[in-house]
Amino acid sequence: MKIATKNITVQNEIFTLTNQRALFWDAEKTLVLSDLHIGKTAHFRKSGIALANQIMKNDLERLSSLIEYFQPEKFVVVGDLLHAGDNSDVDEFCTWRSQYPDLGFYLIEGNHDRISKTLESKLCLNHKSKSLELNGFTFIHDFEKKHPNLQITGHIHPGFMIRSAVKKIRLPCFVLTDKQLLLPAFSEFTGLDTKNIPKNGKFYVFTDAEIYEI
Repeated sequence: MKIATKNITVQNEIFTLTNQRALFWDAEKTLVLSDLHIGKTAHFRKSGIALANQIMKNDLERLSSLIEYFQPEKFVVVGDLLHAGDNSDVDEFCTWRSQYPDLGFYLIEGNHDRISKTLESKLCLNHKSKSLELNGFTFIHDFEKKHPNLQITGHIHPGFMIRSAVKKIRLPCFVLTDKQLLLPAFSEFTGLDTKNIPKNGKFYVFTDAEIYEI
């Protein structure tokens, strides 16, 4: 796995975007990502659709590589950590989580995160809330028009359409506007929304090998 990076400056803070669907905020030693949808493959299997849980294993291996690369003190999930409550994939995630007992784990709740007290304890969260204010930035799952701060969000699973003379290519991306920094879905087992993304923003698209602004 190759980790390609691109630094951007937002409100005098430097964020490092990566082609591995997360960003690193060095000043806060924080890894930020969104939309893991843990349990999605188990949810489909329970419904009779055969999906290998290798999809989630790949996501967690990628997250481990980012932790090893950036050495964060905490990681923030900007919503939709889970897909459909508790299941066998959640057990596997908790086993993975136990490898990093000193790493703070902050969850901003998304629309899929229906978490009971029992499940919250099982996940070993250090923090859970609907939003989080940090150094003038608001971490929240879905963008709120009336909020005054720049918001770091997920939820949309943004994608960008590149049109050539012979074909169209859709790539995941980050989107930056004067009000929002929208993150891609961390899990690769998600779709891409190329229609409902913010307008007039800067788009940072990425592949397995590189990340660049278009």
